[in-house]
Amino acid sequence: MPPTHPPDFEHAIHSANIWLKAVSESLETEDRHFAHRILRTWLHTLRDRLTVDVAAHFAAQLPEMWRGVYYDGWDPSVVPVKYDREGYTNRFVQEARVTAEDVPRIAAAVTGVVREHVSPGHLEAALEQLPHDIRALLLQPAA
Repeated sequence: MPPTHPPDFEHAIHSANIWLKAVSESLETEDRHFAHRILRTWLHTLRDRLTVDVAAHFAAQLPEMWRGVYYDGWDPSVVPVKYDREGYTNRFVQEARVTAEDVPRIAAAVTGVVREHVSPGHLEAALEQLPHDIRALLLQPAA
């Protein structure tokens, strides 16, 4: 029986699942819906704080399906959105449906996964665009 999806589509699904599995493991959860929501939130909160050029360069490193998630709902005419660590945390809490106390651990865990899956230097180039307090939140060591 012929495959139901073209090989490129299968590869896109496989790549997306690799990232999702890595996030799930990093968060120590088997709840893939939770991991998806967290990664989506992390991508959106980063994206919206970046300039259009930097956001597009970072997106080029993402697997095809995650790139779609990254761009979902994006309005490049209003970026970068200016918020500090508290604003970042509040947005993360609202979109990911987690507590403010969990944001540092969760955000840092996802940052670690992303760092492992993108080409060297690309994540750092994006993070350099962030205010120091948000960058420190995303880069804090695991507890």
